[in-house]
Amino acid sequence: MAGLYVHVPFCAKRCIYCDFYSGTNMAYKDGYLSALIHEMEMRRDYLRGEQINTVYFGGGTPSRLNVCDFERVFDAVYRLFSLARKPEITIEVNPDDLSDEYVLSLTKMPFNRISVGVQSFSDEDLRLLNRRHTAAEAVNAIHRCKDAGYDNISIDLMYGLPGQTVDGWADNIGKAVALDIPHISAYNLTYEEGTLIDGKRKRGEIQPAEDELCESFFYLLTDRLADADFIHYEISNFAKRSPSYPDGRISVHNSSYWNGTHYMGIGPSAHSCDGDTRSWNVSSVTEYVDAINEKAEIPHEMEYLDERTKYNDFVITRLRTIRGISLDELRTAFGEERERHFLKKSEPFISSKKLKVEGENVKVTRDGFFISDSIMRELIVL
Repeated sequence: MAGLYVHVPFCAKRCIYCDFYSGTNMAYKDGYLSALIHEMEMRRDYLRGEQINTVYFGGGTPSRLNVCDFERVFDAVYRLFSLARKPEITIEVNPDDLSDEYVLSLTKMPFNRISVGVQSFSDEDLRLLNRRHTAAEAVNAIHRCKDAGYDNISIDLMYGLPGQTVDGWADNIGKAVALDIPHISAYNLTYEEGTLIDGKRKRGEIQPAEDELCESFFYLLTDRLADADFIHYEISNFAKRSPSYPDGRISVHNSSYWNGTHYMGIGPSAHSCDGDTRSWNVSSVTEYVDAINEKAEIPHEMEYLDERTKYNDFVITRLRTIRGISLDELRTAFGEERERHFLKKSEPFISSKKLKVEGENVKVTRDGFFISDSIMRELIVL
């Protein structure tokens, strides 16, 4: 089983924290769609005949496309690839795009999972982040999706914002839980180089939240969602238990990045990995469109994955998850010497209770999750 990612690089306006590739000029849309389909045609054998189990439209803002645009893309997907009997097909959307008419149009497409970019239920936070919607519009959008029959809905939230308080973050969590949705993703705000919010930080216009406060936000989040019967299955992701999903309704597509599933990304800036190579397309709509539509060339870069890189990827991705690292899988894939290296490097974190051993698996503990990046840096091979 494999995953297919489709990057939609269009936004109505840029959020100040975003470092994903996107632009606001929709004039390139038709050329982009043609190039997207041509790329799929040229790369139809990339996944070596593996059946596609997930399709994910990310961005940018995929909800900037209309039903006719999606029909063109899906026609190509179903023509060129073998899909599983019931694939998970996700679209990322902005709340203010989800009018009654737009949600109805989505129900005519194969989408069966909707990821709503809420970020916050505070209008003050949303203005800071330069979001297009209000808190009330976000709540109404989610209700529209539920009324239209969607039962697999996820929302994104963000914490550690300048000026955010514990009470404010608690209110966000409470409103998210009250929506009775099966999945929540929550991210600590980061100041990526080149983003508008990083510029504000450097100019002293905003003051980043202290690390200790962000850590308290994280533990408040995990505790409140655990009380609401969500499983913390990956550092930033929570899936709610139900009779139909006793282990939580996880994001199957995103899990493919953490469990080694092969995936192909199409569109400008999209990444792909087939287990032996990793590649990424140019981060420019114009270069992407011109190269494919005029020269029949896919503008991309590629690297071959040596054993060290594969080992490091294995450690970094598996430790993000509730399952952790299977020592048996590690030993089978990389040999006993790498296993001994991993266990030796893990000892200090096991002693400090940042890691734990359960049977054949090494996992990050609750106390280790928030500093997991620093733990991973010590466990990889340089």
